[in-house]
Amino acid sequence: MSLADHLRELRNRIFVAAVAILVGAVVGWLNYERVLGKLTEPLYDLAKRRQGVVNINFTTMTDAFSIQLNVSIFVGLILASPIWLYQIWGFIVPGLTKKEKRVALLFIVASVPLFLAGCALAFFFLPHAVDVLLGFTPPGAYNLQQATDYLNFVLKLVLAFGLAFLLPVFMVALNLAHVLSAKAMIRGWRPMVMVIFVFAAVMTPTPDPWSMLFLAMPIIALYFAAVGVCVLLDRRRAKAEPSWLELPDDEASTL
Repeated sequence: MSLADHLRELRNRIFVAAVAILVGAVVGWLNYERVLGKLTEPLYDLAKRRQGVVNINFTTMTDAFSIQLNVSIFVGLILASPIWLYQIWGFIVPGLTKKEKRVALLFIVASVPLFLAGCALAFFFLPHAVDVLLGFTPPGAYNLQQATDYLNFVLKLVLAFGLAFLLPVFMVALNLAHVLSAKAMIRGWRPMVMVIFVFAAVMTPTPDPWSMLFLAMPIIALYFAAVGVCVLLDRRRAKAEPSWLELPDDEASTL
């Protein structure tokens, strides 16, 4: 395919993904009150357990509309995740062989539950984060959270968890595209683990180290699982390639 054909294909796939997200956003708009109640549930649970008053506050006339729009788009991203993940996969597929397509398809199928599992983990972690961060409010004091700031924090946290769980899928995709080898992944495991811990520390704003480990350990396990798969793929690829490709450059040139 020429560069123009690739760009047209990318445009078409972006359009399909955008339409799917838009349809999901409509569903989110119709169920906005239910979703908002679920997202703000940790605040009200904290208010019941403590004497301080905790609530969200809409400061401007446009806050309510912009928040409903953001929450709807967020729901659209979650609901349309199978479609936009498939569009990413479909854009990569033409560069793979038939065997690589069959192997990679398993991981593309796994990307949807991995993404949803990351989002679910974020929802599970959210009450703990809210409890710790707002637990410093003195008894009898008012803690009125700006609705925009609170919901942006929640939505970014959920999406970050979901995208973090897609790490093994992209690693295998880069390996199948001959961009990243298993040896390079093994050599770089130490800095990668450090990056994962830094990411977990940034995305878990609570001061205790257990929250950071709660996010970092599953991602590290997924990273090494992807490395193991890439090792198997590289071995199969090495057996399928001609033996002269493994010779030194001077010997290969004489052939």
